[in-house]
Amino acid sequence: MNIKQYFIFNKEQKIGLTVLVGLIITMQILYFFVDFSTKEIPTKEEEQWLAMQAEIDSVKTMAGEDTYKMYPFNPNFINDFKGYKLGMKVAEIDRLLAFRKTNKYVNSAQEFQKVTQISDSLLAVIAPYFKFPDWVTNKKNYASNGNTNYKDFNKKEKIVIININEASKEDLMKIYGIGDAISDRILKQKEVFGSFVSMDQMQDIWGLSPEVISQLNSHFKVYGTSVTNKIDINNISVKELTKFPYFKYALAKEIVTYRSMNNGIKNIEDLTKIKGFPVEKVKIIALYLNF
Repeated sequence: MNIKQYFIFNKEQKIGLTVLVGLIITMQILYFFVDFSTKEIPTKEEEQWLAMQAEIDSVKTMAGEDTYKMYPFNPNFINDFKGYKLGMKVAEIDRLLAFRKTNKYVNSAQEFQKVTQISDSLLAVIAPYFKFPDWVTNKKNYASNGNTNYKDFNKKEKIVIININEASKEDLMKIYGIGDAISDRILKQKEVFGSFVSMDQMQDIWGLSPEVISQLNSHFKVYGTSVTNKIDINNISVKELTKFPYFKYALAKEIVTYRSMNNGIKNIEDLTKIKGFPVEKVKIIALYLNF
């Protein structure tokens, strides 16, 4: 049997095979590069359901066995992380923080909902865990017993200004929003500098929100600008320069290069000429340098 006869084509057959192969290749290219799936347009009801999905998921999460376990807490002291774990939205948490910033407190679940505008479903889940001070829940008993030794949360206390350089860990933790870790961070930063020379330096401490910094400025000040850890800018090494919080390695290297090429650094104006120097902090930095 001669197999070759099956592979001999006339002109019309060759054209037909060429067209067929071309069509196959074209279809393969279209299959890989063209999206043939149909996009479903959600109905109005489906859009509303999707909008509520985040809230539904948060409630389901709190109801699960292996999720965040709640204990009784005072809702006045909810922070961003706590609010997130409870299922609150960012806007709801911000409303509470703004309310607390005015030195006011919520004294009931209803007042909490009025301030935060959380949904009834979420309130039903978290309200049973609300724990208010005894004087709030037992006002009548306190009044009938003539007990006035409790703090009126809505009454502003006289603020005693403390020198930030003399503040203890306990002093710092009295500020709403400052806990154990952040207070240690502030004290460690003060130790690195020797002392703070401006309250503006609080903006450089990681973890401090603008609201907390505002509270710090209301309770603490810098009295005097005595600095214990001065830097001899014309003799210090690159490695030692990098220990100063405002000088990263690249800038420290530029400083050493500049002073070697210009016979030293004479004043703070010389430093501002160096590439990468934080000019916006020049007044603060100048107080830490010896020329």
